[in-house]
Amino acid sequence: MASSPCGSGNFDCGLEIKTRSVEQTLVPLVSQITTLINHKDKPKKSEKTLHAIQKVGQAVSAAVGRFVAVGEAIAVENEELKEEIGLACFEARRAGNAIAQLTDVVNPEHLETDGRSTVFSDRSGMVKAARMLLSSVTKVLVLADRIVIKQIITSRNKVLVTLEQLERVTTFQEFVHIFSQFGNEMVEFAHLTGDRQNDLKDEKKKARMAAARAVLEKCTMMLLTASKTCLRHPDCESARINKDTVFHRMRYALEQVIEIVTDTWPAGDSQVLPVSLYAGIKDFKVRVESLRDSLYPLPYESMAAQLEAMVEQIEDFTDSAYTSHEQREGILQLCHLTRQHTQQLIADWTCAQSVKAKDATEEMELSVLKTCQSISELRRELHKVAVGRATDLLKLHSDQLTLQTLKAAGNEGNLEAVAEYARTMNEQKEQLVETCRLLCHISGTEPLEITCIHAEETFHVIGPQIISAAQTLALHPSSKIAKENLDVFCESWESQLCDMAVLLREINDVFEGRRGDKRTYLSLPRPGKHSANLKTAKAVKLDSEEQTTMAKLGLELRLLTSDVDSEVDRWEDQEHEVVRQSQSISSMAYSMYLFTRGEGLLKTTLDLFHQAELLDEEKAAILPDTEKLVSLCQQLQMGAKTPVQGKSATFQKVESSIQNTKGILSAVVFLLPVCSKLIRKYKLAQGCPQTWRDQQLPTAIKEETLIGKSTNGFGVSSLEQHMANLTFLESK
Repeated sequence: MASSPCGSGNFDCGLEIKTRSVEQTLVPLVSQITTLINHKDKPKKSEKTLHAIQKVGQAVSAAVGRFVAVGEAIAVENEELKEEIGLACFEARRAGNAIAQLTDVVNPEHLETDGRSTVFSDRSGMVKAARMLLSSVTKVLVLADRIVIKQIITSRNKVLVTLEQLERVTTFQEFVHIFSQFGNEMVEFAHLTGDRQNDLKDEKKKARMAAARAVLEKCTMMLLTASKTCLRHPDCESARINKDTVFHRMRYALEQVIEIVTDTWPAGDSQVLPVSLYAGIKDFKVRVESLRDSLYPLPYESMAAQLEAMVEQIEDFTDSAYTSHEQREGILQLCHLTRQHTQQLIADWTCAQSVKAKDATEEMELSVLKTCQSISELRRELHKVAVGRATDLLKLHSDQLTLQTLKAAGNEGNLEAVAEYARTMNEQKEQLVETCRLLCHISGTEPLEITCIHAEETFHVIGPQIISAAQTLALHPSSKIAKENLDVFCESWESQLCDMAVLLREINDVFEGRRGDKRTYLSLPRPGKHSANLKTAKAVKLDSEEQTTMAKLGLELRLLTSDVDSEVDRWEDQEHEVVRQSQSISSMAYSMYLFTRGEGLLKTTLDLFHQAELLDEEKAAILPDTEKLVSLCQQLQMGAKTPVQGKSATFQKVESSIQNTKGILSAVVFLLPVCSKLIRKYKLAQGCPQTWRDQQLPTAIKEETLIGKSTNGFGVSSLEQHMANLTFLESK
């Protein structure tokens, strides 16, 4: 079984594991069983060795008992899988009992005389029991995973039914009633899909899930205002077009989610991404360098054809109306140079073949170096052009002047002005769409390519929607709902520009070979924009003393996030829950630091306070018994929720939130090395890998959390949990 722990030690479970929670639940069990199987079979066994063997066996047996109790509870609640899960649980219990008996070797005096089989005398029996245990446990986990998938499908179906009802409503009263139900269903769907997104092992699927969920998040608010506008102005064609587009996008995104979780795709719908220039250049370079080590037969036509295919793709750069003459000439010159060096390499390779050389000749070695250098320079130039254009566009449109002029023209009822500014909006949309296409070529990873494609599609769709919304407002300039509708579409456009800035930074990180300092959350809920129940904070100008205080606090926060990152990097197990949650806290704190600089996705004090509330939710995952950390988290939560009015009080609340966050980070910096030390000490004391942790398999008393909304299905805390609680709708 590829890429799963069950494949180690020749224990093939025969089941494909697609989620991290299933895999991580099996890792400790595999480690303990491997310890039992691979123990040193010495003639004389020390008492310490015997105790260690028995302790591991007892740990496995106890863990299996807890696991089976939970599995049987799940079987009772899911009639369609009751028989399969029950049988797998029975096999797991039987295998666990066998392992317990085989490791019951405490009394060394009777090892050879009482006729009992033990792990020392019946190694084949231990291997058989281990295989049965791993196979049955994995089967239970995969069956439980099917229940999670069923929950997502059921939730999607509920959303679709309500969506159809919303599309057919004809009165405001009916709409308000159904939309309230729809909002609750979407929140549930967001919980389930958020956990699933974080749990997926395949990074491409995670990126696709993130893209689909982002569409649903933005479209839910657009659906509200677009539908209300249609109800208020039923004869307005532009309003109807807007509404129909939103409903279509939501249905498409819902189907994408189901295709991802079920791993099924419509006939003829290939999920293989087109080869990007980055991937093509990387593969070409590998083929060129491989010639140096092995003179295997290679049709030179294939290498030349591969280069020409890449040159054809590069036309996306050279044929663009937005590429400068200097950039176009630079790219074409590098293409010509690479073509020359490749032709020379083929000639040198052919010559080496003709003389039956065993190693690469000096001429061939030089050609390899020149070809690799020219293709690398070409890649750098393409990256420079794409990133440079994206950066320039983001700066150019940072003032949102086009959106403002469209809003103004719509408010004035000036259809001619709307038509004029619509042309500017279309041009801006085309620039961004083309830039996203270029970024996709040089993004560096398939998940980033998927994100680029999502950004391209979003700009392509929302641009015309903004124009339609502006036309509707111009036709009905006194309509408050038409104005609100245009505002919502414009906010979605601004949000996508912010996401593009984050994407650009990630692409640069990949290109420069680093992970990046910190990443802000693309899925961060912004209550200042998406909640009608929260008043948008008015911009206030800080005096010089307040600015100095804020800058100092921000810098101190930034230094503490660096300290946390340094401690995290020292951990051997980078997938440990403590590490993951510490990285999450550090990332949230970093977004607060960016806020003090006027950067990042936290745009208002309301965003900052909401971030503080989210950060508090991490306390349960990092040493809940540590009173200091819990106390600091409580202070932060209380402070973030306390309402304030006026500039002075708001500033004090911001300062208090950042000060409390500093305290939390300081505690985490102190606790990380302590946790690491305790874990190492525990492993050494056990003489074996860490035991199967209770939090990975909850007890039978808490089996409801195994399939509840608050977990991903296996009791393993999900980082996406805190981001998944997307309140798409807080008003009617």
